Amino acid sequence: MFVEGGICRDNSVFCCKKPAVSSIPKTLADQIEDLLPQTQCTKCGYPACRPYAEAVAHGSAGYNQCPPGGAEGVARLAKLLGKPVIPLNPINGAERPRPVAVIDESLCIGCTLCIQACPVDAIAGAAKQMHTVVPALCTGCDLCVAPCPVDCIAMVDVTPGRTGWDAWSQEQADAARERHNFRVARLRREKEENDARLAAKAAAKLKAVETEAALSDEEKAAAERKKAIIQAAMERARLKKEQMAAQAAGATGMADVSRSVKKQIDDINHRLEQQKDPQ
Repeated sequence: MFVEGGICRDNSVFCCKKPAVSSIPKTLADQIEDLLPQTQCTKCGYPACRPYAEAVAHGSAGYNQCPPGGAEGVARLAKLLGKPVIPLNPINGAERPRPVAVIDESLCIGCTLCIQACPVDAIAGAAKQMHTVVPALCTGCDLCVAPCPVDCIAMVDVTPGRTGWDAWSQEQADAARERHNFRVARLRREKEENDARLAAKAAAKLKAVETEAALSDEEKAAAERKKAIIQAAMERARLKKEQMAAQAAGATGMADVSRSVKKQIDDINHRLEQQKDPQ
């Protein structure tokens, strides 16, 4: 039985709770994010809605790069920014009815690639087991289609005749944002826990090497080599952790998206750059 909220990787269900009302004034990026449909589709050229909102606030991205928001979304952002209403940039996509992903369960091989790609945990399943999409949770982002190695996922329109914000409610947008934020936090926590396990394992191995009773010079030399290798691995892990922390401080969000999504974002940004400089 599913409840409004999302599905964890292990198929347990969580509920989205409305965030507590804060007295802290909202930044321009906060206000822009509130006006986005929160499909987390990356069609804007950014890994999620929040980075796009920050880019618009900083003036480094156009306010007409969100196809799911459509013409009304552009108008909302234009009003907030005090700018004229302009057409949606066709490079980022076209306004369309809201689609929902549907998996042909007879073809699904249980590879979990679609689960990894879904930005809102709307796909249930496990490795080598049949997967299925929870329609009420799907934002229609298309991100699960490309990674599927057997082409068993189709995007089906569920709001014929209604596009953009006419096909998507504020309540749905708020719930999608909560599920996305939950997923990002979960992935980060899982990685930190895995890194901690590996670090503890390396430390235990190093301690075992240090306490080994070497019987000969050759064995002592071998122990020193093992010790050096383990220490080097631990140092690389420490530097990588610091680097990831610095990237997180930059708020790009790229660490939480798959290789296929990064390629899609790079392609969109390349087309946008070509549009700016036709020569």
